[in-house]
Amino acid sequence: MSAPRFRVLPSAYAQAQTQSERLRRHNDNTLLIVLFTLPGMVIFFLFVLMPIAQSAYYSLYDWNGFGPLDEFVGLGNYQQLLNHSIFQMSLGHTLTIMSLSLAIQLPLALLLALLVGRGSLRGRKIFRIILFIPYVFSEVITAIIWRYVLSPDPEALLNAVLRIIFPSMQSISWLGDRNVVLYALFAVLTWKYFGFYMILYMAGLQTIPMEVEDAARVDGATELQALRYVTIPLLGSTIRLTIFLSVLGSFQQFVLTWVLTNQGGPAYAASLFATYLYEFGIKRLHLGYGAAVAVVLFVITLTFSLGYQRIVMQRDYELDGQR
Repeated sequence: MSAPRFRVLPSAYAQAQTQSERLRRHNDNTLLIVLFTLPGMVIFFLFVLMPIAQSAYYSLYDWNGFGPLDEFVGLGNYQQLLNHSIFQMSLGHTLTIMSLSLAIQLPLALLLALLVGRGSLRGRKIFRIILFIPYVFSEVITAIIWRYVLSPDPEALLNAVLRIIFPSMQSISWLGDRNVVLYALFAVLTWKYFGFYMILYMAGLQTIPMEVEDAARVDGATELQALRYVTIPLLGSTIRLTIFLSVLGSFQQFVLTWVLTNQGGPAYAASLFATYLYEFGIKRLHLGYGAAVAVVLFVITLTFSLGYQRIVMQRDYELDGQR
């Protein structure tokens, strides 16, 4: 007959020691987290939160950047901003660039991603490299290149090519015509950035199993139906991300526009939100007014970012958290 087994209950001292050990371990983990996050939070506070707060404060003054803030105007800068015709024009141009990007640039990038990523095109690797090269160029280099291509000179590249195709065609001042310059700017932006979106779409395509598309074809779906009902829906998270980046990029576009159009084109026909801020705020030393423009830009982009992520991209975040 085996000896009876007894369960030894831990003493109060042992329980207290265990709780003390857990508390010490928790405190150590908390201290470790604080030590690792503190430098980043300090940098975020100094270079993000403080400038935003200072801009909001400066926007209440008529200030040229020198001397004390002694001319308080309240919301006068914002009232002047909203009533300024050039600001309204710049905002309209920015929305036009954004709309054209969503309607033309992103679908073009998706089409090219399908051709070089899933199509039967020969030399796909070479095409990937060639199509991505424009994105590697800096914006200044891109603007300098395209200022030569779009030059009004009859011997410039684009005009020369068009005269070969249409001998009777007159040379066009692509960057000097108010009715053309904004669309010429959009064409350059598309050439510059569609390679980036193409790479994002190709990365998204690699996450879609080929077996799913093959199963749709076996069930009788055509290539177009498989693309519409299988590939595109499974690529939805990537498409939503590119829309998010494209909208924000349209509001932040500055360097290429400024260099290419010579400070916004003729009569501000290609002026965008960021170029307006630089022209009427920083360049003219109206820093209080420029701060008001910056605050408006911040509010627009922040509202869109929070709303879009909350309404449109929330499901993508939840799926990523479940993986």
